[in-house]
Amino acid sequence: MQEPAVKKTLYWCPVCNLPLIGKKCRCGAQGVGIALQKPYDVRPALRHDMALLRALLRDRFGTDRLPQVVLFNKIGGVDRAESVIAGGVVVGRLTYDPASRTYTFDLSQDALPFLLPSITKGIVDITEAAEKQGMNQGRIGGKNVRVGTTALADGPVVVKMGALAGVGTLREGKVKVKQIGRVDPLDPAGVPDPSWTETGKANAKHLKNLERTAVRFIRQHMHDRPRANVSFSGGKDSTVVLELARRAGVEEAYYVDTGLEFPETVAFVKECGIETVLHGRDFWSELNHYGLPRKDDRWCCERLKLQPVKDWLAQSGPCVTVQGNRWYESFSRSTLPPVIENPFNPRQLNISPIRNWRALEVFLYLWWRQVPYNPLYEEGFERVGCWLCPAMLESEAGRTRDLHPDLMARWDKHLRAWAKKERIPLRGVELGVWRWQEPPPKMRELAAQCGITLPKKRQKR
Repeated sequence: MQEPAVKKTLYWCPVCNLPLIGKKCRCGAQGVGIALQKPYDVRPALRHDMALLRALLRDRFGTDRLPQVVLFNKIGGVDRAESVIAGGVVVGRLTYDPASRTYTFDLSQDALPFLLPSITKGIVDITEAAEKQGMNQGRIGGKNVRVGTTALADGPVVVKMGALAGVGTLREGKVKVKQIGRVDPLDPAGVPDPSWTETGKANAKHLKNLERTAVRFIRQHMHDRPRANVSFSGGKDSTVVLELARRAGVEEAYYVDTGLEFPETVAFVKECGIETVLHGRDFWSELNHYGLPRKDDRWCCERLKLQPVKDWLAQSGPCVTVQGNRWYESFSRSTLPPVIENPFNPRQLNISPIRNWRALEVFLYLWWRQVPYNPLYEEGFERVGCWLCPAMLESEAGRTRDLHPDLMARWDKHLRAWAKKERIPLRGVELGVWRWQEPPPKMRELAAQCGITLPKKRQKR
């Protein structure tokens, strides 16, 4: 299947020290390319994310030095996994381990010029140990060095060997050296530290072009059916689309309340003045009939979201619906055409004006236009759909427990009953194996590491 024309490179201004939507900065400097990893979606690290990164740095390395502008590039992993970008380089990798329910921030070699002068702990000097084991500086990268007992707990470390510095992982008395070399420290006073507001201003020309193109696209198709509306979910993408559609002249918008929405989302929808609120079936009644919703059996979407819209349009008539789908969200959406008749509801013609926007463009646009957005993004959520959605990561489920323990308590009761019926240890529920009818290899491997044997095949409804 042919890939869409996604942006696989992020450009960074070496003068202003900020990310660019285009290849050239407003200051005139040519951007330096940073290769992204699939799915190539890059987004800002917001308030809770920044606090998390700083806490991990302080705990492990004794510093919390980070610039104001930090980006995440979502990458593959068992649960949450992010490539962390700052200062025009990939500074590390943030991962969440659902088994221990802990985060790890592994530094990259490129992070050391900025961070090394302020690092006060988490350092392992392997000079003497490497010499005793016959290892020389030129071939130390990728090697395991026995260092014996240290005061450090296992995890990421900064490695020193003579005049060289690098990064590695300490595990059971051995340091695996990932990369090492000479590091020329950067003087923080000589490096610009722009805010996100300044970043938006630097990209204003490109944001204006994105807006102009999207508004023109909406106007081109808004009269393809007798009326036009916006499908509003309360998420960042539909918030941008609502702003663009209103600029194009589309005023009507609807929201589907599944009954499983975060309280913050419900309040935000009211603030946005969405007058048409549709309601789906009662989830808890449907749960007794269909069983747990899964990633590979999301019956809940049809019953709680799609069907209410179909019923509504059966009364109100055909329409053009402006939606916030983007290529970068998932592989299935990467083949999304700009205009398509809804296969579940032929009365609805869906148009996607921001299908080629990354999350970076979405947030920059919201800030540039000073459009309020769902506060859950600042609380550490990447997605703000139903609070028990099987597509949610375990890291996000943990955050939901922090913010809304009362909601999760009801769901956890159902999950415990399911585990008992399926004869799966409660530990399996904690790992999130319930999210699939057929858990993928990565989840089966994780369960096996935790001493849990999963059924070879699950019964589908």
